[in-house]
Amino acid sequence: MRKSRLSQFKQQRLIEHFVAGTTARCAASLVGVNFKTSAYYYRRLRELITFELAQQEHEVFNGEIEVDESYFGGRRKGRRGRGAVGKIPVFGLLKRGGKVYTKIIPDASSTTIYPISEGKVIPDSIGYSDCWRSYNVLDVSDFKHFRINHSKLFADEKNHINGIENFWNQAKRHMRKFNGIPKENFGLFLKECEWRFNNSDPSLQLTQLKQMVKQQMG
Repeated sequence: MRKSRLSQFKQQRLIEHFVAGTTARCAASLVGVNFKTSAYYYRRLRELITFELAQQEHEVFNGEIEVDESYFGGRRKGRRGRGAVGKIPVFGLLKRGGKVYTKIIPDASSTTIYPISEGKVIPDSIGYSDCWRSYNVLDVSDFKHFRINHSKLFADEKNHINGIENFWNQAKRHMRKFNGIPKENFGLFLKECEWRFNNSDPSLQLTQLKQMVKQQMG
């Protein structure tokens, strides 16, 4: 961005369209720039967001925490849900009334899930999950663990994971606009969705992005 030949006005316009969820192709037409230019600028914004979230990696959650995993992408037909062919598994934790944290994982095994949970959740917190067997490892962790059986019901008073499932739905709805995301870029889009969820006010998103760009150019 330091070397960008775009005027400040056009850069500001692209940032605004990014916050509004406009695709790079549409933003290029509206702002009056080449598609490759807008696509590159969007990528740089996502890289700044990902870098910013990496600085917050040390933050831990406490209180009531929902844990779940989801699967993204994949065009090949086959199984749906856990173990679906060609899909990218992602693990997530959500503090009720607070932030979500996501991490791309190689698999949804207990040996993968437990270290992430242990590192992000303060002992004596309350964890909620579905009945996937990998979450059995949370029974011997330092926080209280409750399960919801989705084959019978989706919520039982406080016992639910509706918050994290709402995030998955929002993220997938946002990504569908792009008609397929290259696997090597998926992490950037995932962190964008995490950032949008954690900063749901568009005016706050705009302020934060402008500040990130300013710091990067400084």
